[in-house]
Parts: sequence; C-alpha cells; structure tokens
Amino acid sequence: MKNLSILILLLALVSCSSKKEEQQPNTYTLRGDTIVVDDNSIIAPKLKTATIKSTLHQLEMFSTGTVRAIPNYYAEIAPPFSGRVTKVHLKLGMKTQPGTPLFEMASSDFTEVQKSFLQAKSELKSAKTNLERQQDLHEHGVAALRDLEDAQTQFDIHQQEYDNAAANLRIYGVNPDNFKFGQNLVVSSPIAGEVIVNDVVLGQYITDNDEPHVKIAQLNEVWVVGEVKEKDLGFITQLDEARVSLSAYPEKEITGKIYHIDEVVDENTRSVKVMIECDNKDNLLKPGMYVSVRFIDISRETLLVPAKSVLQYNDRSFVYVEVSKGNYLQRFVETGVSVDNDIIVTRGLEENETIVTEGAFYLLDAK
Repeated sequence: MKNLSILILLLALVSCSSKKEEQQPNTYTLRGDTIVVDDNSIIAPKLKTATIKSTLHQLEMFSTGTVRAIPNYYAEIAPPFSGRVTKVHLKLGMKTQPGTPLFEMASSDFTEVQKSFLQAKSELKSAKTNLERQQDLHEHGVAALRDLEDAQTQFDIHQQEYDNAAANLRIYGVNPDNFKFGQNLVVSSPIAGEVIVNDVVLGQYITDNDEPHVKIAQLNEVWVVGEVKEKDLGFITQLDEARVSLSAYPEKEITGKIYHIDEVVDENTRSVKVMIECDNKDNLLKPGMYVSVRFIDISRETLLVPAKSVLQYNDRSFVYVEVSKGNYLQRFVETGVSVDNDIIVTRGLEENETIVTEGAFYLLDAK
C-alpha cells in the first residue's frame, strides 16, 4: 500500500512537470545583447523578416490655411481728428496710389493746426525782420553785439517752431507753401492698392477713436497662413515651396513660396504658423478664405519600413535587426513621417539590413 502511494505521487509529479513544459516552451535564449531563436522554437514561424532597400520617395504633407493680406500691403484708414465728412471720393473696389484722396472732413481740431502754423509763420517773419534790422544797426555801429545775438537767437527759435508746424501740416497731406486757411482735411491713401472696406457716408461725423472706416489692400500678392505640427518642423524647414488649392476652384493649384516660419509654438495646438507668399494676380485668393496646403519635398533616397515593425520604449523607437539567421539585436532608430502603412527611418538603419517586420512583439520579453 505504501509503495502504491509513492508510485501515484511520482506519476503526479511527472504529469505536472510535463504540463509546465507545455505551458513554457523554449522560445529563445539570450547571449549578451543578442536574442537567439532556434528553428524549433514556437515563435520562429511567427517572425517575418525583410531586407531594407532605399527607394526614391517624394514626401508630402497636408495642412489647412487662411488667406491674409500682407501687412506691408494693407492699411486701415482712420482720420487723425474728429470731424464731419464733407466730400467722399472713394468707392468700394477703387484702385488707389499713395496720396489718392479718399474723403474730406471739416474739423475744428485741424483748423487749430492751421492756426498754429500761421502763428509760427508770422512770428518767424517778425523775428527775421528784427534780425535784419539788428544786423544793419550793428554794421553801422549803432546796435550792441548783445542785441544782435539776442535777435539771432529769437530767429533760430522761431525758425524751428515754423519748421515743426510745417512738418505737422505735411503729415496731414497739406503743402505749407500754398494751403488756404480753413480748408478741409483731405484723408488720402498711404499705399497703392484697392479699397476693400468703405463705411464712409457723406455728412457722417467721425471721431478720432472710431474703428477704421476704410481699409485698403494690395492683393496682387497675399499670404496663406498654414499650421504645421511641431513634429513635422524638420520636414518643412527643408522646403522652399508649397501648393495651395481652393474648394471654389478645385481644378486650380497655386504654387507659393514659404516666406516665414514662426519661431513660437502654439501651446494649445502644438503647431507652428507658416507664411506662404502667393501670386494672386487673378484675385482667386480672398482674405479670410480657407484653403488646403500641400507641402511637397523633392524625390529623395528614403528608407521605408512597415510601421508595425517599429516598437516603442518610453519615448524612443526601436526595431529588431536580424544580424544572422535566427539572431536578433534590438536597435534604436529615429523615424520621420508615416507613408500609408510604412514609416520613414531617418537614422539607425542602413540599406540591405534585415529587420523583423512581423511578430517583433514576441521578442519583447527578452530584455
């Protein structure tokens, strides 16, 4: 009876040992940093490999953008004084040049500017007359040198005041040599362009703190402002051009030049604004319009690997390289953008190396 109990116990131990071996088959061995997978291993048929070949590939990236007028070619017109509109010259869509009259205003504040100029002009004339008289008296030995010097000082002071008053008039588009006292203020265009906003009405009273009533823009060239994700900045900085397409004209594609890439990343969207300068002689691009932007690289020799062959460890990417038959080595790599089901490897792999393309996750427990 005792021998029978021992026999049953031995059979049970053998059975448990057999089950344990079935549950934990010999999948691989570790030799230093190399994972060795035998042909008889249960995971051997699950590991698929491929040799990497470089191919010519043209990278593309898509984004959305908004059309904007170029700041140097855009002006919001607001009068420097409060006053009532007495004449309107502008019309919506009117072409302008620097100095083109837009509208006229009767303004008491502008009248005060004219008065200041006339007073400065009159005082300069008196100072000049006094200086000439003192010079004549000094030459004939009648006036003292001190009186001549005082007259010269007063003339210099009034000359400066006159110059400042004249410059003030020129700021408002008035020629000091032929203006008429009491004339209206003429508000002119500071740039060449086209009137895109006109809210000026004859008889309207405009204050100097109103929102601009007139906007002028030169739209022969415009900016398309696109947004590029932070991770794609390395791709954008290598490019010079971008293609812009409009939903209103799907058959047309406009090529623009990358003018500027913002230095600041938007913390909310983790993206950077990219200004693309586009020719707009056909006036297809309207400020405020939404467009699609396509960034296209030139064709380059590129290493593409299946995206599922690249695994992650913390914030680093790696693949398993087959260094010889059944021998695999973990290799950290740097990746670029995704292309369909593949991903670009920019560093860490060389052409003609062989990597695990399927089943790589079976090797994860080896480290």
